[in-house]
This record gives sequence, structure tokens and C-alpha cells, in this order.
Amino acid sequence: MAALVVARPLPYPLKLFVVLLHEASHGAMALATGGEIQRIVVTPDQGGVCYCPGGNAFLTLSAGYLGSLGWGALILLLARARRPLPRDTTTIVGAAVLLLTALYVRNPFGILFGALFGAALVALRSTGRAVHVLALTALGLTSCLYALLDIKSDVLDRPYLQSDARMLAELTGVPTVVWGVLWIGLGTAVSWWLFRRALARA
Repeated sequence: MAALVVARPLPYPLKLFVVLLHEASHGAMALATGGEIQRIVVTPDQGGVCYCPGGNAFLTLSAGYLGSLGWGALILLLARARRPLPRDTTTIVGAAVLLLTALYVRNPFGILFGALFGAALVALRSTGRAVHVLALTALGLTSCLYALLDIKSDVLDRPYLQSDARMLAELTGVPTVVWGVLWIGLGTAVSWWLFRRALARA
């Protein structure tokens, strides 16, 4: 289950965070359906792999793009929430990155990134509310954009790649492009819903 973030204008650490989130979503679904996480790898070229045998293959393969979209939407909603405080949410996200890295990330680059990124988020705790709102908004928006831009690049533009959608096509017989269109449709709907909520709160 590989991820390659191609939204080039997005800052490098944010792209790596989304790769980690994508692979963690695969792993979480594998665990939830009876599988295991052997290891997660995050590479300098914004690629990632989660080795998670067992469990429900269909749900596990589907969880990468949809998981990063879902987590991004949740982070965006919590960015301006009264409870929990944005400061607490940032700390929780940072601690989760550190824990995930310690438990499952096994390559040197991935470990270094996870440790530094998680620690940086935790270190923000002493800053003001505006900093936390900005940080969470950036994390959430990046994750949601990933669900659209990466699907377009890896699934629609290059359907021959060994992507999650390609593996789903091999598993189900449903063409790769169909999965890409379904995922982009869902991602667009969620993004539009978030945009409307943001306007309502403005």
C-alpha cells in the first residue's frame, strides 16, 4: 500500500505527515479487521508503505486515501472547536505521531521525521491559540487536498502504477479508474461540506 504525495506547492514536512497518516490508516484498518502492522516506511521522496498482512484486504486498501481524508476533515473541524481546545488537539496529534513512530516506523528517515515532526507539534503547546488554529488548519487542509491531488496523479493520470486503486482493481475486478472517480467524488463532497461549514462560522 504505497502513497506518493504530489501536491508540490505544499510544504515538504506537511506532505510527509500526510504520507504517514495515509499509511497509518491502512494499518489501523488492518488491525480493526484482524490483521497486524509489521512496519511502516516513509521515504524522502514522499513515498510510503505499510506492511500489514491479514485482516480485510478490501477495507484495508480503501482506508489509505479515505483515511487521510477523514483524519484531515476531523482535524479541520477541531481547529476552531471550543472543546477540546486547539492547543490540546495539537498536542494529541503530536503525541500520536510520536507513538506511531515508536511502535511501527522502521526506516531511519521515517523515524527521524516522525520524531522531529511529533516533537515540534508537542512543543507548540506553550504558544497562543492562533498558532494552534493555523497549525491544525494546515494539517487538515493538507490531508484533504491529498485525497484529491494524489488520487488524480496516481490513479487517474497514471492508472498503471501499483497504487491502492490498482490493487483494489486486481482484488475486485472493478477498473482502477472507477475507484479513482469514486474517491475523488467523495473527497470533493467532503471538501465542499467543510467549505460550507467554514463559511457558516465566518
